[in-house]
Order: sequence, then structure tokens, then C-alpha cells
Amino acid sequence: MNKFLFLLIALSFWISIVNSQDISLIQRELERSSILKNHFFSFSLYDIEQNRFLLGLNEDKYYTPASNTKIFTLFAVLKHIGDSIPAIHYIEKGDSLLFWGTGDPTFLHPKLDAGIVYTFLSATDKKLFYVGEVPTEEPFYRKGWAMEDYDAYYQPEITAFPIYGNVVTFGSIGNRLTVFPQRFQFAAEKETSAELNRFRIRRKFDENIFFINNARVPDNYLAHKPFRYSDELFVQLLQDTLQKPVELIQYPKPTKVDTLFSVATKDLLREMMLVSDNFLAEQLMMTAAMNKYGEFNTIRLRKDMEATYYAYFTDKIDLYDGSGLSPYNKVTARSVVELLLMIAQSIPEVNELRYLFAAGGKEGTLKTTYRLDGGMPFVWAKTGTIKSVYCQSGYIRTRGGRTLAFSFLNNNFLGSAAPVRKEVARIMTFVRENY
Repeated sequence: MNKFLFLLIALSFWISIVNSQDISLIQRELERSSILKNHFFSFSLYDIEQNRFLLGLNEDKYYTPASNTKIFTLFAVLKHIGDSIPAIHYIEKGDSLLFWGTGDPTFLHPKLDAGIVYTFLSATDKKLFYVGEVPTEEPFYRKGWAMEDYDAYYQPEITAFPIYGNVVTFGSIGNRLTVFPQRFQFAAEKETSAELNRFRIRRKFDENIFFINNARVPDNYLAHKPFRYSDELFVQLLQDTLQKPVELIQYPKPTKVDTLFSVATKDLLREMMLVSDNFLAEQLMMTAAMNKYGEFNTIRLRKDMEATYYAYFTDKIDLYDGSGLSPYNKVTARSVVELLLMIAQSIPEVNELRYLFAAGGKEGTLKTTYRLDGGMPFVWAKTGTIKSVYCQSGYIRTRGGRTLAFSFLNNNFLGSAAPVRKEVARIMTFVRENY
């Protein structure tokens, strides 16, 4: 018995030495990197099976997470929205149907709409009344967003009842420009531009007037431009689609309303995470707030998430939006890893967990970042990229059979994010092969 105990202790000691050597190798790769030395970076690595941090470099320092913020949005949605997304709230009064928006981003979305709300509103023989937004503290942009990006595809307005993804879609048939929804074709105007070698569309800041230069429309052209939203415009677009009258009214919302659901929550979360869709992230925060409080109040939601969950982090965090467009957001790599552990506890089935993160070398924003190992991915993570920021956080499966949570935050580099992205992939592949 004593001999067996001695062998067990010796084996445990030998394993700890080997693991320590492995971690030293990873630390050396980080410290000797010619790419990482030119900017600020933070790294945290955690062994989920052993329930311990393995390595941290600048893990307690604050960084702008960019779209790694969406991991926090994922967690908030998991906690406050059920299996399906609430699409509309409604009541029936005599020959009338009154309905309210819930923030659901999928209505008539070209990729995500399940047709449930359209079918419901189209099939009813009752008179339709849309109850417009009441004054709220929810601006159409979040703090810190770049106003000059108002017509960029990645920054649609945040609204109570999105329609068509809150964007106008421009395409081409031959050399002819197409516009959808068609109501916006009357808002397109030609403009004289010195830049005639590249086709360009821009929107007037405060109006739905789109300026088109005189360059040739490219073949297979496709562009999405956010439109300036209003309740009146929403009703016009809805009437055009339903081919029936819809009236805009103000009406106090009863305590008890019926709810119509649209798509599966996990599928919408996957779309948000894999392609890093800012619009979906912000609208899902709106929906989660409506689901929890009966009103749109994302500031309150973030405060409650902090008090209920993030207060247990080693480091305090500071978030101002759900998408990561705001440079005001500040987190540490250690806090992101602690969040990943909470998510893993909430979704214990490994395939369900991995479904919500892009698989490296296979899909989403990580499709071309990693090479598959034996035809299989080994990293499931969320990226985050804005000017001078590249972040990647998620889970990695090592050849030694370990499942690790990691966060790799990079800020304040000059030029393209490509060299930093390649270096992150190189080091995480090194972790895969050496631990």
C-alpha cells in the first residue's frame, strides 16, 4: 500500500513538472514573439478539467474587446430569453389587433426571417394597429459609436421593431441598379463625383436620400445601407409588404399580452457569433431587456448582469453596448475567461456549446484563420476586430486531451490586423500541439 502511494505521489509530481514545462514553452512563445512586442496584449489560459488558471500575461490589465463583447451578450440572452425569440406582443379588441415590437431583429430579414409574424399579420381578418415606440432611454446608437459610420452596413439603427434588418439592399441586374425595399428606389439620386473608377452609394445623414455616383454598376453588386428609421416609415414598409392597411397609434400596453414567437434562440445566437453581426447583438439585448422588464432598458440589463454575475469576476468590467462597436467597453482577459467558464457551466453539453462559437478553419470569422488538424477543428472562439484592435476568446482542445478556455486581447497596433491575427493563430496552434 505504501509502495502504491509512493508511486502515485511520484506520478503526480512528474505530471506537474511536465505541465509546468509545457506552460513555460507557451509563455516563451508569447514573450519572444516579434509581432506581439510592438503593441499591448493580454493573455489568459485556463484548464477547465483541472479547474485552474495555467498562464496569465497582463491578464489583469484593461483592453477594448471589440466584438468579444458579443460573448457577454450571448450570456445575457442565455439567461433572459427562452428557447425561442419573442417576436411581437399583441392583444385582440373586437375587430382590431394591436401589436407591439419586442426588438426581434428577424422580421422580414433576408436571411433569418421564419415567416411566422408575416403569416400571422397577413392571415388575420382584423384591423391592424401598430403601437408606436413610447419615449425611452434607448438611443438608436450606443455611446462611443462613430457617427461617420451612419451608412456603414455594420451599424444599422437600433429600434423597437426592426424590418428588413433596418437596411436597404442594393444589387444589380446587368448594368441596372436594383433597390429593395422598392419604396427606397425613389430616394436614389445621381451625384457628380470625381471618383468615377469605383461605384459608390452614400446616404444623406439625416434623411433616406441615397446618392449614387456615375461610375458603372459592377456585376453581381451587393450592398446594404442602413436607413433612417421612424415608426411612420415602418408602417409604410409593413403596408407595402402585407398589401393591407396598418394604422400607427399610441396605446397603453396592458399588463397581460399575448406573445408570438419567431426563431430558435440558439440559431439566432449562432448567427450573431459566427459572422459577428452587430445589429443582431444590439437587438438581442433589446429583446432580453423587454423579456425581463417589460420595457426596453438595456442599461438596466447590463447593471443587473453585473450585479448578479459579473460581480464574481476577479476584475471589474465596463460595458456600454452589446456589439463591441463602442471603444468605451473595457474588460480584462481574465474576466473574459471567467465569463467563458460561466457559459460552459450553463451549457454543459459540449456540442451545444461549440455550436455557438465559430470553429477555427471551418466557419465564420475563423474560417481562414486556422488549419484543420486531421480534418477536425480544435478552436471554437469569438473574434473582435476594430481599428487597432484584434481579440480572440473561446475554447481550445489540445492534443493532450485538455479543454482550455482562453482570451487573447490585442490593442494599439498600427496598420492591418492580419499580422496580429496570424500570430494569435500560430500561438494557439502551439498551445494545441504542446499541452
